[in-house]
Formats: sequence, C-alpha cells, structure tokens
Amino acid sequence: PLDNEEETAAARCTQPCLGESLSISDLECSLCIRMFFEPVTTPCGHTFCKECLERCLDHRPNCPLCKQSLREYLKAGRYSPTVLLQDIMLATFPTQLAERRELHRAEMAELSNLTKSIPIFVCTMSFPGIPCPLHVFEPRYRLMIRRCQESGSRRFGMCIYENGKSFADYGCMLEIRQVELLADGRSLVDTIGRQRFRVLSRGHRDGYHTADIEYLEDKKVSGEELQELQCLHESTYRLAQRFCEHGDLTSRHILMQYGPLPEKEEDIQASADGPTWCWWLISILPLDPSYQLNLLSCTSLRARLSQLQHILTALLQQPP
Repeated sequence: PLDNEEETAAARCTQPCLGESLSISDLECSLCIRMFFEPVTTPCGHTFCKECLERCLDHRPNCPLCKQSLREYLKAGRYSPTVLLQDIMLATFPTQLAERRELHRAEMAELSNLTKSIPIFVCTMSFPGIPCPLHVFEPRYRLMIRRCQESGSRRFGMCIYENGKSFADYGCMLEIRQVELLADGRSLVDTIGRQRFRVLSRGHRDGYHTADIEYLEDKKVSGEELQELQCLHESTYRLAQRFCEHGDLTSRHILMQYGPLPEKEEDIQASADGPTWCWWLISILPLDPSYQLNLLSCTSLRARLSQLQHILTALLQQPP
C-alpha cells in the first residue's frame, strides 16, 4: 500500500497542471480582446477589464454581454478586483501579464504628456487662477476626465467652439481639484485655470478632441517701461475696486463662483500669465466670448490693462 506522501505525489501526477489546461484566450476580455487588466466581475457574473467596463457604462448602465441592468452597481461607484482571476493569471502567464501591465503603463505615460495630444474640453471660456466648475455627462468627456485622473496629470485643455473650426486657437489648461461622482455616472468636476496655450495642431482620441500646444507667456519689460506698466496697473486696479463697489456685480452668484476681487500682486511680472485679478475681472465682466478670447491670447500685460481700463471707464460712466 502507498503511504501518504506517495499518494499525494500520485495525485499530483494525475491532476493536469493549471497552465496546461488554460490558454491565453481563456483570460481575454471580451471587450478589448486583450488579456484582462484589473479584471472586475459584475453582479450578473461577467468579467471585463475595469477600464473596458467603465467605458461601456459611460454609454448605458447595462452589462455589455447579457444586457442586465447595472444601475445599482454603477451607483455604488466601486469596482472590486476579481482577486482569484488575478492570482491565476500571475501563476500561469506571468510574462504575458507583465507585458500587459507595461502596455497599460505606456498608454498612461502617453496620456500624461502636457504638450502633445492633450485632451480638449470644448465648452466655455476659462482663465488662469480662476475656478471653472463643470457638469460632465457626455460619455466622451466622462472617459476624458477619468483618464486625466488615472494618468496622474489631472489636467486638460479648455477651449470654446469657434465657427469653421472644431475649437478656438487659444485656450487655458484646467487642473482637476475634486470630482464628485453622481449615482448615474455623471460627475461634478471642480477645476481651476492654469497656463494659457496656443493650439499648434488638432487631433482626436476616442471621440474627444486633442491638440498639440505651446504655452503662452507675457512679454517681460524693464526700466522705464516697467515703471509705466506699474502705474497703469495701479490705476486700473483702483478702477476695478470702484467698479466692484459701484456695480451690482458683487452679487452672491459671482462671489460664490469666483470669490471677491483678488488682492494686488507685489511683482506684476512674476507669473507667465500676469496678475490673477485681471483674469477675475475678465471672467465676471459682461464681455463677448470672442473679446475674452482676444484678451486671453494677448501676451502684453500693458495691452491687457489698457483694454480693461477702457472697459471699466465706460462701465463706470453708465448710470447704475
């Protein structure tokens, strides 16, 4: 008779090895036809890559295979990894799993580049240092925002639509500060304006616009020119203060979204985009978007202040 150790060894010989009974195609996502990456299993028992399932749920809240409603699953907003499947892949196909991870890492690195193929949200005017709250509901932008977070860049470009083009030649980078996910997959995204940019070329990725860009910088001045610029800055800021006291523009809505008129900066040339208070004023003044775009693209602080002074003087002369 066989002793215990021999019995175990015999059982091992008769049991097929896991790697022999499985092939790579058994571990493929039915949506991307690649090896599972971060597999998640739905309540109806189907497994997909987390990213593939999220992209399907952007469009409709149903299982891509059996069409069962996944509204409650989507509402929970949590996708727990299928740990057993991850362990099986690691045990049976470690090389292929490492290659799949590397492919994902390369895709993320490409998405985090902040001058080449940056995602463009075509919607509204945004300005450096100024909050820009967004309600995201379109599937393409839901995907875009998720990618900005996953890649770690947390940034995308904002441009307005311009006739004859898919979007304007100038825009502002936005940085995601907070995302509040709603139960149906929509989200409220709190962003703030960062650098201004000029569009060099346009492209597409998975339904949303992209662009290669270069960042804009105000031209620096010195000596007598700088002294004149400082005087212009002082007098324009005083007009802005008067306007805020005089107008009804310090309404609750404006204070809630934009806050009060920002303080004057000590060094008016410290930032590549000039003083933040100018952008605050441009965002609250009753200006046409094409005029705002003109001010956004201007790289002369002097010209920007002169135009603001002209607008404020005209508005202050109107009866309240």
